[in-house]
Parts: sequence; C-alpha cells; structure tokens
Amino acid sequence: MEIVGKVLELFYSTNNGRINVAELALDKKGVIEDKYYDNDVQRSVLITSIDSYTLAKKHGIDAQYSALGENILIDYNLYYLQPGARVMIGELVLEISQNCTLCKSLAKVDAKLPSILKEGRGIFAKVISGGTIQKGDTIRLSEMMQKSA
Repeated sequence: MEIVGKVLELFYSTNNGRINVAELALDKKGVIEDKYYDNDVQRSVLITSIDSYTLAKKHGIDAQYSALGENILIDYNLYYLQPGARVMIGELVLEISQNCTLCKSLAKVDAKLPSILKEGRGIFAKVISGGTIQKGDTIRLSEMMQKSA
C-alpha cells in the first residue's frame, strides 16, 4: 500500500451543528456519535479533498472546513476512485460506495457552490474495518489503484 496523503480535519454532525475533533471512532454503521450513524451504511462516511475548498476559493467562495458536510478532510483527491475501491486511513479500511450527490445545504454557503462543486464535493464510503482515526493519519492506496489514477 502506497501512502498518498493524510487526514487534515475530522468532523461529525449533531442536531446543533458540526463538531471538529482530533479523533473519530467508526464502525460498520458509520461515524460513532454522528447524527447519521446507522442511517445508510453506503453513505456512512463522507470524504472530501482540500481541492474542493481550493476550487470554491478560486470562485470567490471562502467556505469554512466542514461546510461541505465531510467527516474526513484530506490533502489528496480520491474522487477518481470507483465504487468498490478500498482505502486505508490510519487503522480503518473504507470502501468507496458512490460519488457524493449535491444537496440544498451547499446553497446556504453560497448560491454558486452547488454548480461549482457539481463533480467535486466528495465521495461516500462504507466502513469495512472500524477503529479510530486521528488528524495526521496517513491515507494508503494499493499500487494497482495508483496506476489507474
């Protein structure tokens, strides 16, 4: 497995907003403590690349980290991965399930944001092997996945 990046920020959702944490615990039902825990295992973890925030900024939108709804913000763009691809982050094994769909909440940040990030808000993953991850943990891909990128 080749190291391709690292975790920059971690978040979970509550009924009162988004919480930035140094460590997240996950199991096969998703992000423990997240309000969407055990809601839809195919969409239990949202991974967003810093590239999405950079793209928004290039269009004059200065969105705060977590504004895209991510659980995990990373410094590598995984959006090219196909469903079924597996990624290791720290001790977790995640399987990409689908590209993230856009939702109305992005328009609350800026009306232009949904069209700007149409193909680049993030990717959903399901937890294959749970555990905890921390800011700074490495992201690993197999060499086979690297060659197809």
